[in-house]
Amino acid sequence: MPVPPTDEVLAALRAELAARDPALARAHAEAPALSWRVRPGGFEGLVWMIVGQQVSTASAAAIWARLKAGLGTVTPETVRLHDIESLRSLGLSLPKARYVHALAGAGFDGAHLSGLDDALATEALTTHKGIGRWTAEVYLMFCEARSDIFPSGDIALQEAVRWADGLTERPGPDQVAARARAWGPHRSTAAHLLWAWYGAVRRGEVPPPLRPDR
Repeated sequence: MPVPPTDEVLAALRAELAARDPALARAHAEAPALSWRVRPGGFEGLVWMIVGQQVSTASAAAIWARLKAGLGTVTPETVRLHDIESLRSLGLSLPKARYVHALAGAGFDGAHLSGLDDALATEALTTHKGIGRWTAEVYLMFCEARSDIFPSGDIALQEAVRWADGLTERPGPDQVAARARAWGPHRSTAAHLLWAWYGAVRRGEVPPPLRPDR
């Protein structure tokens, strides 16, 4: 399994990306130092991704802590000992409880993904109920340290691309995916850079980009 790049390598890659594409220059100048986001792989990692769907980071952390406390360890075996209502009592919504239960029933462990390229691995993940493209791509980036992934359906990334390119409207997933091709084969680093910049702006650490019509 690939090893995540060190902070030093990420620093060099973000500088290279900014030099290649001046649209990233402000993000590079204003974003804090990067560290690769790492999560456990396999079943636990994918369940964590499901927990984090469409909720805040703080909410996801609280639900995850409650789920782990209730299960002991997050494995297909421990999940199969609980029915849907039991999983809901541990903080999962009804749809997410069903997704996690189905994933446990399928015996997912992620081992088969290592022999697949990014596109095929994404396709394999999305065959599971509740796993859309965003969840699959984030899993491959965080849990498998894949270096050329860009989750174009991510709202924060879409907004950061809008800022970088000076667009009046937020681009959609297809437009963002096409734009990110310029950052290959280091699209995962570009995503980390844009997330870091977006977070710095939202926390008020750097000034927000001006709208192009101002």
